Amino acid sequence: MQPRIQLSPPHIGVLERQFLLEALASNWVAPVGPDLDAFEQAVGDRVGRRRAVGLSSGTASLHLALQVLGVGPGDTVLVPSFTFAAPANAVTYVGARPVFVDSHPSTWTLDPALVADELDRGARTGRLPAAVLAVDIYGQCCDYGPLLAACARHGVPLVEDAAEALGATYQGKEAGSFGVVSTLSFNGNKIITTSGGGMLLTDDDRLADEVRHLATQAREPAPYYEHRVIGYNYRLSNLLAALGRAQLVALDDRVKSRRDVNRVYRGLLGRQPGLRVMPVAEYGEPNAWLTCVVVGPAEFGASRDDILRQLAAQDIESRPVWKPMHQQPVFAGSTMVGGSVCEDLFRHGLCLPSGSSLSESDQARVVQTVLSTPRRRTSS
Repeated sequence: MQPRIQLSPPHIGVLERQFLLEALASNWVAPVGPDLDAFEQAVGDRVGRRRAVGLSSGTASLHLALQVLGVGPGDTVLVPSFTFAAPANAVTYVGARPVFVDSHPSTWTLDPALVADELDRGARTGRLPAAVLAVDIYGQCCDYGPLLAACARHGVPLVEDAAEALGATYQGKEAGSFGVVSTLSFNGNKIITTSGGGMLLTDDDRLADEVRHLATQAREPAPYYEHRVIGYNYRLSNLLAALGRAQLVALDDRVKSRRDVNRVYRGLLGRQPGLRVMPVAEYGEPNAWLTCVVVGPAEFGASRDDILRQLAAQDIESRPVWKPMHQQPVFAGSTMVGGSVCEDLFRHGLCLPSGSSLSESDQARVVQTVLSTPRRRTSS
């Protein structure tokens, strides 16, 4: 029996153990402490943001980002349909309604032209969305130039969800540095992890202070517990921040490793008829968090699901790409702008094992398993 190959497992080294033991020895394990302060400072410095607030998850970060921007009941927020559920869920947490927007076929990220058209339409009808929530997909940044220009033209704030993209760049600027507010995730499958956790980043002191206040149960500075607004238990613990500090030291190495894996798949699978690796946008460098391929069943001779089953039979974890939000039962009846691009990606797209600890032999095993998928004969 060969060991199981996971999709994107945590990559933990010696430094993580050292930092965690030091944090335990200091007895700073609650949601305050020197490691949390240092982690926030280090991530802010890396991304290029003045302020950073460590939180319990990327989803919590999105929730508070929308809340402090004043998004609420009766509002709409433009959200990509091709994404994990967290951005759309966060919109509902504040009582607003997501309006889903299709992806651009050459980047798989939010289509700037569709966003601009929807903002122009909202301006004409007097019903502009309260925000645009742009999601960096599979480690590739959105095309922020036209997105920011469209938002600025209409005075609509942009939130960058960089949960999957830490270490990526757009025109030389770091993922997480765009929009009024940006968010990160340090979930166990991300490029660096705190086991569970996230961070909100901004250059606006007022927004950062409000987020920090709300994330600590909105406790007022009194000698007793006093609360004037509803708060949340959303702060990242000092212990997990110690893990994050150690992980951040290795970020560039983790990015390099995932890009190397992507390069192998691109070279050995991307040239096969009927297999197309996710395109790399000309405007930046992705972190290659996950390498995804689109399967053309007629050309390849097997479907995406055939490959999924073949990989599973060899104890190799893979999964379909994100199911569009407008096709999710919980968002049935939601407004969708476009849709054909992300629907086609979901129908044929596949995420391959992409962890930064994936060995060369395991990469070869994945490639060989994909290529050994039984093919149907095609007529000449």
